Amino acid sequence: MQIVNACRLCKKVKSCIVRPLACLVTSTNAMAKSKFEYVRNFEVDDTCLKNCYIVVRLDGRNFHKFAEQHKFIKPNDNRALNLMTRSARSVMEELEDIIIAYGQSDEFSFVFKRSSTWFKRRASKLMTHVASQFSSSYVFYWKEFFGEQPLLYPPGFDGRVVLYPTNRNLKDYLSWRQADCHINNLYNTVFWTLVQKGGVTTVQAEDRLKGTVAADKNEILFSEFDINYNNEPAVYRKGTTLIWEKDETVTNNVLNGKKKDKSKRRVQAYHSDIIGHDFWEQNSNILEEDGC
Repeated sequence: MQIVNACRLCKKVKSCIVRPLACLVTSTNAMAKSKFEYVRNFEVDDTCLKNCYIVVRLDGRNFHKFAEQHKFIKPNDNRALNLMTRSARSVMEELEDIIIAYGQSDEFSFVFKRSSTWFKRRASKLMTHVASQFSSSYVFYWKEFFGEQPLLYPPGFDGRVVLYPTNRNLKDYLSWRQADCHINNLYNTVFWTLVQKGGVTTVQAEDRLKGTVAADKNEILFSEFDINYNNEPAVYRKGTTLIWEKDETVTNNVLNGKKKDKSKRRVQAYHSDIIGHDFWEQNSNILEEDGC
């Protein structure tokens, strides 16, 4: 008799618990299928085309002002460059489908492999995730590179997404960014050398460099200041390239008693020429085979 009553009691308790849960599920489903759901039709399909490299490029927003207010060293501040690289590494470690990244000054480009399915290849999702991860990392690691110098206000980075269907297209894109690095850094190096060592004003330095080509700028540095531009640090002239490399081999035991080697990966920084063929021959595993 006691057993029967206990069973009946158990059924009553179970019924009391299950019914509210059922009501909760029903209510949630009803909300998901509400009359307001039509607003989803306003969303634009931004799925990236298949079999294309997805490049997300970030640029610092109004970074000339940011650099001035935070007293960046001219023409290059190692603290700022290293902070950019550290932030980019954080993005790659978070999104492992990024096969290579390239950065210079206040910009960084991240290349997702052609076969990536991250965020269902939605451009908005990829761009916003890269931008938010990079921006938050920049703030998080600021003190590591700038010490007690305060961060006066949050930095901003805008982003864009561009698709490149072939290896040649992607290499040309990265070559374009590195060529831009060379052009800008050569100009800035001469400009600030004229100001800091030549004793001229910024207006006078700008007038001096109008209409000059690379050979003219190199001549000014060498003949007037005994500076060989080719001896400047490669990070200034070539920018920073981040790629995945094998870190170390760890031996693990498996169930059948055999040992298995598991390779770990890490993000490695290089300041190499990526316009020529040598870099790509040495790192032929980075790019996927071109399709038909």
